[in-house]
Formats: sequence, structure tokens, C-alpha cells
Amino acid sequence: MSEVYKHLFFEGLKAFRSLRRRGCSPLFPLREHLRVYDCARCKADLIAGLNVALVAFAQGMAYAMVAGLPVQCGIYAAAVAGLLGGMFGRSRFTVFGPTNATAILVLSALMVLPPEVDRRDGAAVLCLLVGGCLLVGGLLRWTDVIQFVSISVITGYVSGAALLIGANQAGALLGIDVEKSATFFGICGEIFRHIGETNRSSLLLGSLTAGFWLVLRRYFPRLPTVAATLALASLAGWGMSQAGWSVEMLKGIPVGQWELGFSGVDWGIVRLLFSPALAIALVALLESALMAKTLAFRSGDTVNINQDMVGLGIGNLASAFCSGMPSSGSLTRSMLNWSSGAATPLAGVVNGLLCAAGALFFGPVIGWVPAPALAAVVLMTSFSLANRAQLRIVLNSTKSDLAVFAATFASALFLPLDFAIYLGVVVSIVLYLRKARMPVMVEYTFNEKGELCEMESPANRMNPKITILHVGGELFFGASDLFLEGIRSAARDSNIKIVILRLKDARHLDASCMMALAELLGYLRETGRHLIISGILAESHRVLRHSGLLAMVGPENVFCGSTRDPNVATRLALKRAVALLGC
Repeated sequence: MSEVYKHLFFEGLKAFRSLRRRGCSPLFPLREHLRVYDCARCKADLIAGLNVALVAFAQGMAYAMVAGLPVQCGIYAAAVAGLLGGMFGRSRFTVFGPTNATAILVLSALMVLPPEVDRRDGAAVLCLLVGGCLLVGGLLRWTDVIQFVSISVITGYVSGAALLIGANQAGALLGIDVEKSATFFGICGEIFRHIGETNRSSLLLGSLTAGFWLVLRRYFPRLPTVAATLALASLAGWGMSQAGWSVEMLKGIPVGQWELGFSGVDWGIVRLLFSPALAIALVALLESALMAKTLAFRSGDTVNINQDMVGLGIGNLASAFCSGMPSSGSLTRSMLNWSSGAATPLAGVVNGLLCAAGALFFGPVIGWVPAPALAAVVLMTSFSLANRAQLRIVLNSTKSDLAVFAATFASALFLPLDFAIYLGVVVSIVLYLRKARMPVMVEYTFNEKGELCEMESPANRMNPKITILHVGGELFFGASDLFLEGIRSAARDSNIKIVILRLKDARHLDASCMMALAELLGYLRETGRHLIISGILAESHRVLRHSGLLAMVGPENVFCGSTRDPNVATRLALKRAVALLGC
């Protein structure tokens, strides 16, 4: 068996070296920063790392609660992903760890597991799958996939997730036990069914916590809101318990306790969680890329999304063996890292080390936090997920954006969140292809000054026997039928003897388009007419030549475009038309 492992290790090493020779990301990007590291940078990183760790510790607890996991899973993930993300990522500001978006996807994913499967084992398998996808994608430079996900998909998903998070925490806030559900309306139904069991002390403490949150956000914006709110709520909970109220507390972690590893990989669980893991990896990539680009633009840094993807993948893989949960790039903590003046990615390393120290030595403090207070904090943070400015832009831009948003948002409420993301991506691509398959087709003519212009009516043709059809847009397979029918319709006039196709603005001609041109050529020749092509660009001319259409049309009837004079090819085509007419 040891020989098998040794063989796999060396094969993997050779594959990694091959990837590096192809220009993939380096393994230790921190070396560039360590070469010029000094006391000033170290001080800036220590301050930023401390500020972020205060927030990360509290948010880790909150996001673990969102995912339906023990609160320490979020703290462990914040420590491990923050540490390794800082070591292997490229961005000096992006902080990796659990987030609202990934947490709600984890909750949705774990709902599909059989009741006998431990949720922590399911989270570990998710970490392995998510980390593997991100690591392979980063090494192979697959980040171009995010270009196919429109902002409408993200806005619809985040808006639906915000409602789902709020509904999911309502049970803990009210102090009632409800059966877990993967959909918004499923949770709401359970809550209404048990609303009569509301615990007054839980509701009161949750309301006080929400009040603390709002006051701190408004009047003390520089304080770490989550940590400060939980501290005040813990004092309030202690006071209520002293007054005889029943207050449920979180379970603390004994000093020095950190359960490592998990029971193993069950391939049945892997099959169940593979699709949700892909969705989590996609959302994690989108969150991290958006944050890295935003902060790089503000700071003037360069961005390497592939390297950040590698760091995030390594962090998730390590979380699987450290009792963590899937992680992403955190918006709140990354912005705090930037505003705190982080000098290098080592600020993320400091944050991870401090979170790990907190988990090991301050675990009993968790037992002082009331469960309803943490639920209220999660509920309040979920309200900040939906960006009003983005919503206004998406809802008022185009009908396609509105349709994509509506499809994603509605499916996020009725269906598991991973399906909502896939559905939103599919709808956005379908609508894009629908628009892209509509070629621009306008009849042109030369005016009295010899300038090429759009023709207002057939009576304005310079020569009634010649039509100049300007065709623009994407002429791929989806547009070929419309392309052919449009030209045939324009050529139905029995007076027209020559059709000049102006393809200066036509792009991405393919085999389907070539077949359409062949049919058009046959149709024109059957009726004793000619086809001339003008303004064709080098790439399209190559497709024309390789497909054999150039020989069928005749090289003398094809005129390439010129960047110096865009209309010269059409003038030459017009001269050729006049010569063919013999006039």
C-alpha cells in the first residue's frame, strides 16, 4: 500500500510541475512580500489582523449557526481558512472564512443527508469537495467561468438567501424547536405551526440584542459590531438569568480542545453533496473575486484571482480535517482588513492565528453567549445582504436582467439554493443567446455625395438591380436561420439581380453560417442572380476559405475589409456588380 501512495505522490508532483511550466500559479506567493518585509509592515499587519480576528471569531459562531452546525465549526474555519488563505492567496486584503452566503448553502446541502449522518461529517465532505474544485480550478486557471454568471444571478440569489437566513433563525429567536427545511416557505410553515410555543424570555433577549445592534451600528460604527453586540447581550442574558428568567446558553469549548479529523468519506454522501459543493465553490469564487477586484481597484494593487482560488481551495481542504466548514472571501472582514491598513497577506495569517488561539484558550467564553442573542445577530446581519443600489439597477435596467433576477430569487425561495444558482446561470445564458442570435440586417446605398448610408426606402436605391445588405452581430449557429431568411426576404424583389453582403461587422461565422451562405448562393443562382461579399475580416475570410465557400462564391466576388477605409471594399464590390450587369 505504501508503494501505491508513493507512486500517487510522485505522479501528483509531476503533474504540479507540469502545471507550473504552463504558467499556473506559484505555490508560495508570500515569498515576494517576505523579501521586503520590515517593522512598519509587520506593525500594520498585526493591527489589521487583530481587528479582523475580533470580528471573525464572533462571525464564525454566527455563520456556523446559520449552517446548522456547532458554533465552533465556524471558528475553526475562520482560523484555518484565514491562516492558509493568507499564506497561499495573492490579495493582501481578502480574508477567507465562513460567510453568510456559503453558510446558507451548507445548510441547504446538509438537508439532503440521511438523519443518521453526522452533520459535521457532511460539512467535512463538503469542505473536501469545495476545496478540491477550487484548487484544481485555480491551478488550471478556470476563473473565466465567472464571466457566465451575471450580477442579476448573484443579486437574486443573495436576496433569496437573506430571507432564508432570517426565516432559519426565527425559530431560535422565538425559542421554539422547528423541523429543519431547505426552503424559505418550508421553514415559514414550520414556524407558524409552532408559533404558540414561543418562549417569552428568548423573544425578549433577542429583541434587546437587535436593539443593541442597531444602536452600535448607528452611533458606534468603528466598534466591531458583532462582538460588541454579543458582549452586551451576554450581560443582558446574565441579568435575566439572575432575575429568574430561563435563558438558553451556547455550549462552551473546554480549554485546549480541538477535535481534528472526521470519520471518513462515504461515497454515497459524496454523490449527494457533489452538486451542492459545486454551487458553493462557484459562490465562493464569485465572492472572493468580487472582493479582491473591488479592493485592488481602491488600493491600486494587481489582482490574481487564480492564486486566490488556490489559497481558498487549500484552506477548505484543511478545514475538512480541522472540524471546520466551507469558506469563502468575506465581504465584512475584507473591508475591515483594508480599512485597518493591512500591508501584506500576512495580516490574514495573523487573523487566522488569533482565531486559532481564541478557539484553544477562550472556548469557555462561548458558553456565556445566549443562543437567542446569536440568532438575533445572524438575523440582523442577513438584512445587510441585499444591496439596495444593486437591486434598483437590476430591476430597472433591462427585461432580461429582471427575468434572470426573478427566476433566481423565486427558485431560491421554493427550491434548494444550489439549484437556484444553476437555474439563474442557465436562464441568463439562454437570454444572452436569444439576444445574440438576432443579427443586424440593414440595406445600405450610396448617397449623392458618394457616402455609404442606410437606405430609407427601395425607391432610393442607386441602382434598382443591386442591393447592399449590411449584416452585423454574432453569426454563429443560433443565428444562421434568421440570417438566411433575412437575406432571402430582401432578395425576393424580382428586380434585384445582385446581392452585395457587407460583412464588416459580422463576427464568429461558423459551419452553420457557411451552410446558410451555400443555400443562399444556390437560391440566387437558380434565379439567375449573383452574390458578392464585401468588407469581410481576416478571421471570417479564413473560415470562408477553409469551408470551401470562397471557391463556390469565387475569389473575384469577395472583397476584404480595410481598417484605413471601411467603405473601400463596398465600393469595389459595387464596381464588380456593375461589371457583372454589363452596364
